[in-house]
Amino acid sequence: MKRILAFPNPVDDAAARTVATGVVLMCALAWLTGPWWLVPLTYGFLARLASGPTFSPLGQFATRLAAPRLARWRKPVPGPPKRFAQGIGAAFSVATSLVWWSAGWSIARWILVPLMAAASLEAFAGLCLGCTIFGWLIRWRLVPASVCAECGDLTAHFARTRAT
Repeated sequence: MKRILAFPNPVDDAAARTVATGVVLMCALAWLTGPWWLVPLTYGFLARLASGPTFSPLGQFATRLAAPRLARWRKPVPGPPKRFAQGIGAAFSVATSLVWWSAGWSIARWILVPLMAAASLEAFAGLCLGCTIFGWLIRWRLVPASVCAECGDLTAHFARTRAT
């Protein structure tokens, strides 16, 4: 059971960007056609948070079909920050669903705007906001560095890059 619910580490960046593209598309479809796209959007985030791509149709598509064909973006990146980002996406999609059920779609749809913006940054620029926040939490010692040893290396790398 532990293996089924394991999140991959490292994560293929091409797969992560493919998933983000799918999130952007689902958010846009929800905006254009109505809230029913929240069902696969929310399910996908919860499934990926629990087990990476294992139970997520979008995750399976990204890892098995899309990523192998996107050689330009294939690089391993640490898994824990990506899981944290999936948690943020799950929180936004669950919040959108709850507001839809309680206050209506005209209000709830606005919660998708920051989610779509963050997913767009990941999909089209390779910038993961959730990963950035995760790095800050490690730097501020709110998340133990032992959670992601590779993340400390990345934080040090980015600090050196900015200093030069």
